[in-house]
Amino acid sequence: MRAHEAGALHGNDAAPTWLPYPADVNALIPGLWSSTTRRDAEGTVTVGGVDVHRIAQEVGTPAFVLDEEDFRGRARSFRDAFTEALRPYAGADVYYAGKAFLCSAVARWVDEDGLGLDVCTGGELAVALRAGFPPERIALHGNNKSDAEIRRALEAGVGRVVIDSLDEIDQVASIAAELGVRAAVMLRVTTGVEAHTHEFIATAHEDQKFGLSITGGGALEAVRRTLAADALELVGLHSHIGSQIFDTGGFEVAARRVLDLVAQIRAELDHTIDQLDLGGGFGVMYNTQHTPSTPEELARGIADIVAKECRDLELDVPHLSFEPGRAIAGPSTQTLYSVGTVKDVRLGGPHHRVYVSVDGGMSDNVRTALYDADYSCLLTGRVSDAAPEVVRVVGKHCESGDIVVKDEYLPSDVGRGDLLSVPVTGAYCYSLASNYNHVPRPPVVAVRDGEIRTLLRRETEEDLLGLDQG
Repeated sequence: MRAHEAGALHGNDAAPTWLPYPADVNALIPGLWSSTTRRDAEGTVTVGGVDVHRIAQEVGTPAFVLDEEDFRGRARSFRDAFTEALRPYAGADVYYAGKAFLCSAVARWVDEDGLGLDVCTGGELAVALRAGFPPERIALHGNNKSDAEIRRALEAGVGRVVIDSLDEIDQVASIAAELGVRAAVMLRVTTGVEAHTHEFIATAHEDQKFGLSITGGGALEAVRRTLAADALELVGLHSHIGSQIFDTGGFEVAARRVLDLVAQIRAELDHTIDQLDLGGGFGVMYNTQHTPSTPEELARGIADIVAKECRDLELDVPHLSFEPGRAIAGPSTQTLYSVGTVKDVRLGGPHHRVYVSVDGGMSDNVRTALYDADYSCLLTGRVSDAAPEVVRVVGKHCESGDIVVKDEYLPSDVGRGDLLSVPVTGAYCYSLASNYNHVPRPPVVAVRDGEIRTLLRRETEEDLLGLDQG
């Protein structure tokens, strides 16, 4: 099978069927932009009361621009929606999934707004502890935790360690016994539910690295072993079916299978499971194809599903936990780029492609290359009366697959020096950023009430050279 690195649309300059011709190529499409994003009277986009020209002048481009009011508002919305929906039962907790994007300031915001924090590595745990996040509200995930990571988590007193394999039961129990503590653990189980999402972010089907299989018997065996370990306290089960999920259908099947396991544990092992973590993975709007559910819709839907399944199985509704990450961080941030080369490539006959090159690329957003993600973009430094045309926004790296936005309408007069923003880049863009081609990573700046605050500074060539010990 042969495929061009630049994608399946190579050689075809037509817009994809889902991309509508814009009535106004300068318009901010609702849902794609953070809550404080506006155009001012001069046509410049502002976010948090700060215009993009000022951001470019003060911190340069590319830059991740995080709308603090939007981020914190989304976090509180998830907290409140799930708390309210599960209030009639045993209650709910919301943990922010730090893998989406984490720094000290974000950890402090999450703490102040009353959420827990989910971390997956020793590095993420180190950020949380440095920020003073209460360890009892931290959950440690990971399919291959090192002894050092587990030891540090137990010494810090994290609220729970999510065990991912039979081997890890013995590993955590041994370290807990050595430290003289009893470790609170959850067991991550796989339900066999394959979320309708990209293969690499669907995480509950059988053929993948995460969790203990319910259908294969590994989950029940893990419960037996955990209950037999004096140094472990089994506090519940964990299930995560994937990412970028727009409705509750997958949760319905997953909840049924996890609760069937809870009933089996009660019947065969005489043990009551009173906590379930159903993960996160709630989808966001990257472009006009996507119609995400609100936190309230998700909370009510999942609460109704779990309550019904528990009635059918004659179980009490357990205390539930959820882990939104993308749905909080993603829409809060846009990446601001400067335009460089604009190249109109003739492809033979009437076909052509306009490539708009920006000063970042796959080093700050690898999701298009990695997950075939479809982003949008907008000329944010000015408005234009020029006719819209379909363009492909690409980066500066030595890869033909270095694509930021595969297809979008921009004004046909876009040119060098223009400011262009890609929305919904707050999740997994900085987290997955690299130094490919020795390009320093961009800064992350928070904007609020007309002020700019640097959360993560721009890397420099000195930073890169400082690692080189040759």
